[in-house]
Amino acid sequence: MNGSRIAAVGHYQPAKVLTNEDLAGMVDTSDEWIRSRVGIRTRHVAEADEPVDELAAHAGAKALAAAGLAPADIDLVLVATSTAVDRSPNTAARVASRLGIPRPATMDLNVVCAGFTHALATADHTVRAGGASRALVIGADKMSDVTDWSDRTTCVLVGDGAGAAVVEASSEAGIGPVLWGSVPEMGHAVRIEGTPPRFAQEGQSVYRWATTQLPPIARRACERAGMVPEDLAGVVLHQANLRIIEPLAEKIGAVNAVVARDVTESGNTSAASIPLAFSKLVEQGAVTTGDPVLLFGFGGNLSYAGQVVRCP
Repeated sequence: MNGSRIAAVGHYQPAKVLTNEDLAGMVDTSDEWIRSRVGIRTRHVAEADEPVDELAAHAGAKALAAAGLAPADIDLVLVATSTAVDRSPNTAARVASRLGIPRPATMDLNVVCAGFTHALATADHTVRAGGASRALVIGADKMSDVTDWSDRTTCVLVGDGAGAAVVEASSEAGIGPVLWGSVPEMGHAVRIEGTPPRFAQEGQSVYRWATTQLPPIARRACERAGMVPEDLAGVVLHQANLRIIEPLAEKIGAVNAVVARDVTESGNTSAASIPLAFSKLVEQGAVTTGDPVLLFGFGGNLSYAGQVVRCP
């Protein structure tokens, strides 16, 4: 086995839906204002008694079922999240407990909006090195816990959810080499800090960075997989803001690809956004088995990570 592949994906969103009209009753905003600036119509918000590890476990269970695997088939659980409430047990351990996975290695990764693509690369490296046979990789965030619902510039953006992938050893590489990095001196542009922690960002700085600096990086991720953007069947960017997704996708040059726009119905779900949107594309049949799809995360810390994967 010289590579790894995604065997299956799954996703979960809380039942409660918050519309733009609902937000207009909470802060000085409107449906037109939100749509014109970020492209979001609705978002899902978890209840107070629905913690982030529960969201993650629901998505993980769906990925396991789609792969036809039992919990005992998993020996590594990686959860990308920046909204865990407790330091220990970590979210991955709680997910393993909820799912009944016996004796796995369990690790959380906090790379905020680029968390899932970092976690996917970590699983790929671990499986190829023989450190695990099958990994459950989850991106999950409960952004409603860290949102100031009186701040109209940020509360209109966020949603809660989780997405998951099962990664297993493969004779051929189904997960391309990762291209990752960060701009530490600009890490303050996206923050979740303070007591209680609150999400804040410098929107214009993030917009300029994402639309000008990231396109050549995303194209290099394609080159590392031995292809050009025109070869891609799908592009799944971090679902931050439709005004970032659309120009970034255009500048990458993936002219034949389906571009995920799940942000319109889910909002910005941070580490959950890429696996959530990818799972929906698979479920809808917008991409099919073997299709090359670029996954590209970016955001908090001004970190980024991207790789081309083959659709399960």
